[in-house]
Amino acid sequence: MAEQYIVGVAGVIAFLLGFVFLVRSWGLSKLKRAASMEFPKENCVNKNGNGEGEGEAVGTTEIIIVGAGVAGAALAYSLGKDGCQVQVIERDLNALNRFAGELLMPGGYLKLIELGLVDCVDEIDAQQILGYTLNKDGKEALISFSLEKFQSHVVGRTFHNGRFVQRLRKKAASLHNVSLEQGTVTSLLEENGIVKGVHYKDKSGQLLTAYAPLTIVCDGCFSNLRRSLCHSKVDIPSYFVGFILTNCKLPKEKYGALILADPSPILFYPISSTEIRCLVDVPSQNLPSVSNGEMAHYLKTLVAPKVLPELYNSFISAVEKKGNIRIMPNKIMAGAPHLTPGAFLIGDAFNMRHAITAGGMTVALSDVVILRDLLRPLHDLSDASAICKYLESFYTLRKVL
Repeated sequence: MAEQYIVGVAGVIAFLLGFVFLVRSWGLSKLKRAASMEFPKENCVNKNGNGEGEGEAVGTTEIIIVGAGVAGAALAYSLGKDGCQVQVIERDLNALNRFAGELLMPGGYLKLIELGLVDCVDEIDAQQILGYTLNKDGKEALISFSLEKFQSHVVGRTFHNGRFVQRLRKKAASLHNVSLEQGTVTSLLEENGIVKGVHYKDKSGQLLTAYAPLTIVCDGCFSNLRRSLCHSKVDIPSYFVGFILTNCKLPKEKYGALILADPSPILFYPISSTEIRCLVDVPSQNLPSVSNGEMAHYLKTLVAPKVLPELYNSFISAVEKKGNIRIMPNKIMAGAPHLTPGAFLIGDAFNMRHAITAGGMTVALSDVVILRDLLRPLHDLSDASAICKYLESFYTLRKVL
């Protein structure tokens, strides 16, 4: 069973390396403009509501974006650059300390260039990455990204996710027609099967209502709005156990390291000039507890002996450091939308693949490009049913060829 698990992970990595440079170039069809519509405040219902009532109305904008992570902030900037009036509602505008979204593949870097956001990897101590060393049973293989056709700056980037997201948010907020507000969306506002906006609580806790002909939900894998807009099945085959190593170097400069070990694959990559992230992939059925010390024991006795010698001492020190071990579920969520006029779902709220592929940000940024290009020729979003039908093409355009 353990060997099958390791072989499966190796297959995923092979898929990853074939995927990163997929560039979608599809023609876009036009949509006829529709008549304008009003936004009545009566006879509306909460979708995923909490029964707290409607709240004070704060006005109407063209597009509401729920969430200002990688997908939401990049989309806000892209739509704002095209002249849209955009309201972004994000539950926490502070820099987050999370260990997901730290590795941007070269394909994702190309999407940043396409979106005019490539400078967001500057001034955050981001590190260039050219591939991985793959280690198994004492043997090593070098796996490099296929970069021959690109300029030298087109490589992968690793960084602290919070720093990167704050740069994206700053770019979006720099546009006069994009507003970023800290608040928690509690429900979608729906009337006769059409989403007309959102109910949300602002930073002070006041319940408010915002209206727009199109609401785009991209508030991450823990979205409370996902279940009404997409097939809700979620698989968690494993967990990532993450911590930061210091005072050590990886075997090959500008390369991460992946160890296909039993019982747990181990991944190392730099996230700054002085820090290396370690992720241990632990099957769900074998997850030890952090609080009672079982996880530290598991890492020191079963995982550490498989770690590369030059990283061993730093690995042990990191495991023993109080509060350093964190756990994240590796969710797999199929992109099976429930088409809903007036609302659209993208990012990790919509679709996730196992995090060991490191493809999440690349997929999100690619989705932003596709959605931006679909919306670009439209000057009237008011016919929600027609827009919903038109945007069905998004799900074809985003598929791997």
